[in-house]
Amino acid sequence: MNLLLYAITVLIWGTTWIAIKWQLGAVPPPVSIAWRFWIAALLMFALARIMRRPIWPPRDAWRYLAAQGLALFCLNFLCFYYAEQLVPSGLVAVVFSTAPLLNSINGRLFMGRPLQPSAIAGALLGLVGIVCLFVQQMAGHLGDHTAWLGLGVAFLGTLCFSAGNLLSSRMQSMGLHPFATNSWAMLIGAAVLTLGSLFAGYSFAVEPSARYLGALAYLVVFGSVIGFTAYLMLVGRMGPERAAYCTVLFPIVALAASTLFEGYRWSALAVVGLLLVVAGNLVAFDLTRRIFERRRAART
Repeated sequence: MNLLLYAITVLIWGTTWIAIKWQLGAVPPPVSIAWRFWIAALLMFALARIMRRPIWPPRDAWRYLAAQGLALFCLNFLCFYYAEQLVPSGLVAVVFSTAPLLNSINGRLFMGRPLQPSAIAGALLGLVGIVCLFVQQMAGHLGDHTAWLGLGVAFLGTLCFSAGNLLSSRMQSMGLHPFATNSWAMLIGAAVLTLGSLFAGYSFAVEPSARYLGALAYLVVFGSVIGFTAYLMLVGRMGPERAAYCTVLFPIVALAASTLFEGYRWSALAVVGLLLVVAGNLVAFDLTRRIFERRRAART
């Protein structure tokens, strides 16, 4: 089950980078994000009603829901939308791949979770691999102050993502399912974005193009309803440290999509980076130890 949820999350979120990029343009980012989560929240409430799932959270959970809505479904996406306007999406993906390390550190600082050496080692290997994949893009922006600003905004977004992970983990420990908590947190995030957009005087008209509306539909159904539910279920089942390691794989899927649609060309260094990411997966999930133990058990 964990492997299925992991694969779903990586495949879906690895392709949402392109959909987000297709939304940049005439519609202000807060408006695009607000539309995404208004529709996603209403869809999740409707599905919960059809499946007869309990939807009302206990009183003690509302403070966590409000914080998760603000961190994960508002500030997180604002940062990444604006960061992609300043720097290439590949650089943003490099920053986002630090999520496993941030989850490990924040989990230790704020929730007293023990540090998992295998998860940290795997994340570091994967991060080195991601740097190898995007080293050509990074080399062209080292002296660019705008690029550093974009990277800083992306790092702030990753911190918000990490905070949302820990909040979800806390609510799942209270017995709440991510399907219910996501619905309310998305609604809260959409409401905050709507109020901010109205205050800023933004129009809520959407771009009537097949490209924009198709990207919105994909981000709502797959990126939000399916992707976030699968990912936060992983957080509850595996812990935020190992669950967040799939963020290291997102750029790999994004590169595969870019190869098909944008003509991305692989280099020898990029291949080395891919191998490091795969190795990081093996280390993060202790797969090498498990394979060795199974072989040893089979021989005995």
